[in-house]
Amino acid sequence: MSKIGIYARVSTTDQDPQRQLDELRAFAQDTYDGPEIHEYADIISGTETDRGDEYQRLRGDIEAGHLDTVVVHELSRLSRLGAGEIHEFLEFCLSHETGIQDLEVGLEISLDDDLVDRAVSQLIAGVMGDLARVEHKQKLRRIQSGIDAAKDAGRWTGRPPAGFDVEDGYLRVNADEFLTVRRALERVEQGYTYAEAADGTPVAESTLRSLHNDRRDLYFYGEATDDRLQAAVQQLKPLEDLTSPVRQPFQSKRSALSFATRFVATSNRHQTDSKQSHASASLTTV
Repeated sequence: MSKIGIYARVSTTDQDPQRQLDELRAFAQDTYDGPEIHEYADIISGTETDRGDEYQRLRGDIEAGHLDTVVVHELSRLSRLGAGEIHEFLEFCLSHETGIQDLEVGLEISLDDDLVDRAVSQLIAGVMGDLARVEHKQKLRRIQSGIDAAKDAGRWTGRPPAGFDVEDGYLRVNADEFLTVRRALERVEQGYTYAEAADGTPVAESTLRSLHNDRRDLYFYGEATDDRLQAAVQQLKPLEDLTSPVRQPFQSKRSALSFATRFVATSNRHQTDSKQSHASASLTTV
């Protein structure tokens, strides 16, 4: 009975390695006679230093002599670990009497191959890896270029901060959520722990801690170092007393209620004006 290791490796953007595993499993069952299949799958963050726990476990099983052949979906993906990683992995497998099969391009390096065949196969695998590595870096540069261009245009990329929504690429204050965050931050200022302050709100303890450390002034005073956040808050201009010289959170329920009332009223008026503007534009078009 052949002992076959199947290894799937995807990035966080690919999310699910199950498709690769299914294809690898089907290939192993069709190719080998009654194989004993061992599965390994890594979801990698995208950093080049992230080798993956399952990759390390695979190497451990190879070293222990538990596998006859390793079938990978794309051997070229190992190139992201370094320029020589593919060659090193092939040498590692062969030195422990383990064959390698690449499902994507059909490349196979068997223990029965002579030295010339092995050398040619390793050369091909190395070239594949170099090309994949270059392509990966180009893709990352294109993504970063797109993000930078969006930021320069004032657009928000990624998940919006708590208390904000993204509309047509731009941040907009979500009044209810913004006030919920602010009330939780007020509780922190009053001496509650992050866990106590977050309890009963949709704000996670870790998120609240991060907001308190990094964006406290945004929620208390409407001030942000990020121009996109600042622009979103300034659209509402909800409170005169946000910029008071005292620069302290509200000290009474009455002042907090006053804040909430005026903030929500301004927010609702902004949303109504926005809807009316859209409606007028539609009538004009008609």
